[in-house]
Amino acid sequence: MNASRIKLKTSKILIGVFALASLMAASFHATSDSAAQTSGQVNVYSYRQPFLVEPLFDAFTAETGIQVKVIFAKNGLIERAEAEGANSPADVILTTDIARLSQAAERVAQPVSSPVLQKHIPATARSDDNLWFGLSWRARIAYASNQRVLETAFSYLDLADPKWRGRICLRSGQHAYNNVLFAAMLSHLGEAAFRDWLLGLKANLSEKPSGNDRAQVRRVFGGTCDVAIGNTYYMGKMQTNEDQPEQKQWAASVTPIFPTMPQGGTHVNVSGMVLAQHAPHKQNAIALMEFLVSETAQKIYAETNFEYPVRQDVPVSALVASWGALTPDSLAMDAIANNRKRASQIVDETGFNDGP
Repeated sequence: MNASRIKLKTSKILIGVFALASLMAASFHATSDSAAQTSGQVNVYSYRQPFLVEPLFDAFTAETGIQVKVIFAKNGLIERAEAEGANSPADVILTTDIARLSQAAERVAQPVSSPVLQKHIPATARSDDNLWFGLSWRARIAYASNQRVLETAFSYLDLADPKWRGRICLRSGQHAYNNVLFAAMLSHLGEAAFRDWLLGLKANLSEKPSGNDRAQVRRVFGGTCDVAIGNTYYMGKMQTNEDQPEQKQWAASVTPIFPTMPQGGTHVNVSGMVLAQHAPHKQNAIALMEFLVSETAQKIYAETNFEYPVRQDVPVSALVASWGALTPDSLAMDAIANNRKRASQIVDETGFNDGP
């Protein structure tokens, strides 16, 4: 066995810095197609955080014996795979939202023909051309103060009502989570009405958008604002956070409210995966992709990650169910993705991130 294959079998990559990942690429890549297919590993580029997906990889390895080698990064993985071209070691790319899913599908993916994926992933959670596949839903909802908000239900449109002046907080309008929410509103409303709505929401902000989703709930707890916008799974992370118990207090200060879109239903985003265009371990990669929609993996999404499984026969966790019933917006994910660029432009044109 040559040295490069020893490196391939023994290297374990877990990094969060793109530059460091680039330096380690050589030990991550198979030396030939035949070696790649028999190496007993699969290489993943993951935008999803380690604590969210490592339980899934551990379960996959326990079931199949295939080792999962991962590069974690917040940014740049699609660009990296594109730059590496045919030399890329990436087999599967995991993303956090439809924004990156659509980008990965356009630039670094190959189609997958899999009866397993077709069976378990509904059409609304995968692309028509089999280039991207959803794994879990998350809703982008309102976290309302238990003490200062009397309303128990409202729409996204209502967030632009002057009655909320100075009472709403959220992260940057250019962050992928908000960009996708805004693209969905643009899809529903059309450009003129969307611009008016965004200006109304901007006027209702308590401060300049900043921080992450949990920071917004902290601001409600602290009285800076009365309604925060965030993804549902963060509620579960806060409610069960033993390392930072103050987050339990933040969570206890708010009530989750599932706003509705103009045509009904709550906005949802989707985490997902693509098969890399030059996957050196293609069969192992497809095996991982199919495992991620297995009942075992989907239960991990539900119980460990507090997300909504894409498989309709896997229930949400009891904690997630306690937040209320989710009726997802029926708008196609591809339609949302097509409006992302224009939504981002309008955010800049309206000076949304400058605050009220």
